[in-house]
Amino acid sequence: MRSAAQEAFDALADPTRRAILLHLANRGEVTAGTISEAVDGVGRTAVSSHLRVLRTCGLVNERKQGRHRYYELSADGPVLDALAFLHSILRAGMEDAAAAVGDRVPVSPPEEPRARENAS
Repeated sequence: MRSAAQEAFDALADPTRRAILLHLANRGEVTAGTISEAVDGVGRTAVSSHLRVLRTCGLVNERKQGRHRYYELSADGPVLDALAFLHSILRAGMEDAAAAVGDRVPVSPPEEPRARENAS
């Protein structure tokens, strides 16, 4: 059985999905049409498919209002699992590097991710 972090990393492997996530990170909640206009070289149908993958694995939230669908980054769930995994790798790497130079550098825990407040 695949973990939530594995699902998130699979979704992040695609450059178009990363572009979509970056757009959402910079703009907050937006419509699928706005995302389509912002992501170069990809049509509306492809953006919808990518958004479905991101929503299914829990990286993006969807809100329906009338005939529009609004998307925003999900601040919890698989994102936290992926961040915890990356933190453990980075922490181990920093400790190994410090040990290699003969100096133990204290490694502080990461800041807790903050949920994005939305003014809608």
